[in-house]
Amino acid sequence: MPKKSLMSACPFLDVHQQESLNRLVIGHPVTGLIRVEWMMARMGQIIPTNWSHIDLMQFMSPYVPLKYQVADAENLIAKAVVESDAKWLLFWEHDNVPPNDAFIKLNEYMIDEKVPVVGGLYFTKSVPPEPMVYRGIGKGYFADWKMGDKVWCSGIPFGFTLIHGSIIKALWNESPEYSVNGQITRRVFEAPQQNWMDPEKGVYMSRSGTSDLAWCQRVMKDKIFEKAGWPEYQKKENPFLIDTGIFVHHIDNNGVRWPLEVPARFKPDGKTKEVK
Repeated sequence: MPKKSLMSACPFLDVHQQESLNRLVIGHPVTGLIRVEWMMARMGQIIPTNWSHIDLMQFMSPYVPLKYQVADAENLIAKAVVESDAKWLLFWEHDNVPPNDAFIKLNEYMIDEKVPVVGGLYFTKSVPPEPMVYRGIGKGYFADWKMGDKVWCSGIPFGFTLIHGSIIKALWNESPEYSVNGQITRRVFEAPQQNWMDPEKGVYMSRSGTSDLAWCQRVMKDKIFEKAGWPEYQKKENPFLIDTGIFVHHIDNNGVRWPLEVPARFKPDGKTKEVK
């Protein structure tokens, strides 16, 4: 596939300027209204010096007859990453409100280029709130950490997550094509779904999961880390990093920021560490 820049419509940029704009794609999969709190967080980000990025907001109506609206938006964003030859992708969902210094902290990972997938910490919109930090399938959340720690996980949510472009491109090469609203993309991301007929009720039943954890399982099962040039991560039981120092609020449709309070067991103890 020929590579082209998302900024190719800007002929006044020379080739070196064009390439600098391909460092990072910030992808916003959106399925509803954007709250002002989210926009304030976006506009309030402290931008690192000599920083460049492309913002790509992909709207998917929650009312269109598509099975996986969020995954479809993610796949269109993946297409943009591949076509622009972007080095990094940052997923930032429309119900996540990160701190103003989030770009500063993520920039350190981009400079070091030693961790291919890293995300901020956020909790469920529930009482009690549960951290979306996972080790193992079906084991609930992982709890042996404190705020400020860097925690290695077997699965990571996509609310505010940085992914190296090589991972996206390796998956792209192995994913089937399909069409979204007339646009050809590939199923890099896909939400798991079960369909069955309930014989007692006589109705057709459907249940779907989220694309993020399914994506993490696929990365490991299909040896994507190894194929993308990160073989040491293929050997890890918990290859995905959550930096709890990037504390992201999970906002609902009423503007409530979850968690209302960080549970006592996760409050910092003054000794930040790496939890392997």
